[in-house]
Amino acid sequence: MSKYTLAIHGGAGTILREDMIPELEAAYLKGLQVALETGYAVLEEGGTAVNAVKAATVVLEDNILFNAGRGSVFTKKGLQEMDAAIMEGKNLQAGAVAGVRNVRNPIELAMEVMNNSEHVFLSGKGANDFAIKQGIKLEPDEYFFSQFRYDQWKAIRDSDNYALDHSREQGEELTNPDSYQDKKFGTVGAVACDSYGNIAAATSTGGMTNKKYGRIGDTPVIGCGTYANNRTCAISCTGHGEPFIRSVAAYDVSCLMEYKGMSLQQAINLVVHEKLVKLEGEGGMIGVDAEGNAVLLFNSAGMYRGFKNSDGYSEVAIYR
Repeated sequence: MSKYTLAIHGGAGTILREDMIPELEAAYLKGLQVALETGYAVLEEGGTAVNAVKAATVVLEDNILFNAGRGSVFTKKGLQEMDAAIMEGKNLQAGAVAGVRNVRNPIELAMEVMNNSEHVFLSGKGANDFAIKQGIKLEPDEYFFSQFRYDQWKAIRDSDNYALDHSREQGEELTNPDSYQDKKFGTVGAVACDSYGNIAAATSTGGMTNKKYGRIGDTPVIGCGTYANNRTCAISCTGHGEPFIRSVAAYDVSCLMEYKGMSLQQAINLVVHEKLVKLEGEGGMIGVDAEGNAVLLFNSAGMYRGFKNSDGYSEVAIYR
């Protein structure tokens, strides 16, 4: 039996301790802890890595504090368009969806694409039609409404600007979740190694506030925001998606391990602190390998994150 491990993230960016009100900090830490315990329980009971990452991600999608699922931000048209991906390391099977609407848990739809379709990546209406066929739970627009995200969208909806989750205006009171942040990259994700030595990754996001033209970031793009291969690593990314796409960030970690013989720590460190920085790519990533090692690294001020393994280590954290 291998050491089993789960790591999660809930986004990265300008997350500063001095800006965080105690009640909000406690709410974030609780949300991370519940997701971590839920996913880890799957591993503890002998479940698979892919089921563990799905379970943890569902909890984060259901939490309105995080920009995925229920907490997704508003697009230019005042709607929610969500992206998600999941991948198994043992067989390189993957499923992804982009631009889906009214799907309560996009990560569950991505898993249906992986397991019950002949495809890897579905988008828009086709992905929604497939969700209906597979009996995936849908919710009305009201389910995805949150006042603080609506107010933030309303402030910029008449411009061509977009916001990376939430931006704090000068002098704004720090009473709403996320409103204090100058830059927060809203994505959630999980990576796991199960007791059989198999690994998996899952990532889900609501994208960018006021995004236009059906913009899609790195989250659902296999190899960019999400990747898993038993020979190397499972990776879930969070950050400004465009640089992560241009650098094929998740797969780059795997390549550095496979072709250059780097450890998980060395490979993630090179990508996060050197390669992405050169492209002005701010954010971070979490990763595990098939030996149960985990790495959680970011080049921003903070990253909502958690990590637990069968050696008895457990932690949730926010700041650098």
